[in-house]
Amino acid sequence: VILKNFLQILMRAMVLVAVIPIHECAHGLAASWMGDHTARDLGRTTLNPLAHLDPIGSLALVFTGLGWAKPVPVDTRNFRNPKAGMAITALAGPAANLVLALVLVVVIKGLNLAGLLGVGLYLALAIVLQTTVHLAVFNMIPIPPLDGSRLLTALLPDRLYYALMRYERVIMAVLLLALFTGLLDLPLGGITGAILWGLDKLTFFLGTIWAP
Repeated sequence: VILKNFLQILMRAMVLVAVIPIHECAHGLAASWMGDHTARDLGRTTLNPLAHLDPIGSLALVFTGLGWAKPVPVDTRNFRNPKAGMAITALAGPAANLVLALVLVVVIKGLNLAGLLGVGLYLALAIVLQTTVHLAVFNMIPIPPLDGSRLLTALLPDRLYYALMRYERVIMAVLLLALFTGLLDLPLGGITGAILWGLDKLTFFLGTIWAP
């Protein structure tokens, strides 16, 4: 159990420095593609983890499996279509997580077929895979500083959105309490499990198409 817990923390730390930068870089690139170069100009379209890590969010990720990075700066005035630009920018990070998760599923299955997937390697890759999908699901919760709150800017009328954001600190405190007490484990775990099941079935389907 001790070894498994140590490996879990180690793999989460790897997610922190490898997966989080991909997630945040995807936000910046999407914003730039939609016409806002703020993140690019501030060095947030890099894969360097130091440009993205938030201290509290990083600790939360390592010890709970859920966390967040520094929000990518976005100026919606630069978007050709502010609502669409904000929505696409917000969705880009979780989408990058899911693409990476699909790649990991393919790698795990490929190593298994080649007879190269030992128990230790499988456990390590499984932790990274689960954490990657977990982050995508968690970040879509519509609470700042998570990506879902930015999606709200595209979906809600401005007056209603800003009225909700008046309680940002209270909402954030409740989120942290729910995170560290495990109240989010069951609902987020269920969604994560469903996505992992879907990715497994997708790779099986693609394998049957591409099989000689």
